[in-house]
Amino acid sequence: MTDCCDAGNLFSVTKANTPVGKKLWFDGEFFYSLTIDNATYSIFPQDTPLKHPMKKCSVVGNSGILRNSGCGRHVDQADFVIRCNLPPLTSEYTKDVGSKTQLVTVNPSIIEKRYQNLLWARRAFVDSLHVYRDSFLYMPAFSMMHGTDPSLRVYYTLMDFRANQSVLFANPSFLRNVGKFWRNKGVHSRRLSTGLFMVSAALGLCEEVTIYGFWPFHVDLKGKSISHHYYDDILPLSGFHSMPEEFLQLWVLHKAGVLKVQLDQCA
Repeated sequence: MTDCCDAGNLFSVTKANTPVGKKLWFDGEFFYSLTIDNATYSIFPQDTPLKHPMKKCSVVGNSGILRNSGCGRHVDQADFVIRCNLPPLTSEYTKDVGSKTQLVTVNPSIIEKRYQNLLWARRAFVDSLHVYRDSFLYMPAFSMMHGTDPSLRVYYTLMDFRANQSVLFANPSFLRNVGKFWRNKGVHSRRLSTGLFMVSAALGLCEEVTIYGFWPFHVDLKGKSISHHYYDDILPLSGFHSMPEEFLQLWVLHKAGVLKVQLDQCA
């Protein structure tokens, strides 16, 4: 798993791996590509800013199993903390999910639904990011055509407001490699979840990986009903992800000692 997808070199788009003139094939729309021009090239970092291998990493999903888990302190003890899709980190939740963040993913649909595609809600967006301090925002700008413009707007908004956060664009080659790897393991879905992409990245970037909030079921280990997310009970669109299949693969890795899946309450 650690060698499957070359996360060290391909996790994000950089000047080193995506030169001017390269045709960047989108991983979510297989017949669409973007030829990198000077303007686009100029916004890429020279190399990945993630210094790897990192020692201890936490990947935090958003499952309702995190509620009342008391795992926040354990999450924050990691050297690098990854979160998914701008989850709330208010004081109501930090005891269970922690407050530390080095990288948080942002689905372009969030920019559309919460922030009107940043056409007139830019200040509100920047203010909402304060809780993530100086983290990287990881965005799949080159996965689907409709995600490119919102992702670029995030980049330029953060630049214009001189925000503490910065954007990393997911490299479609990395996402494609991860998707192929898990399909070969038996995960069949229209698209992998953000969480599985991030766990896959962590396994390539970190020496020790613990994952929290990865539990796709409606009851906990004791049979008690739990909400879908730790912060709400809104269900995802059906038929898009195969969360139980993904969890099974993560559990196999847990049993093999490749990573740790935290499901119980933290001591």
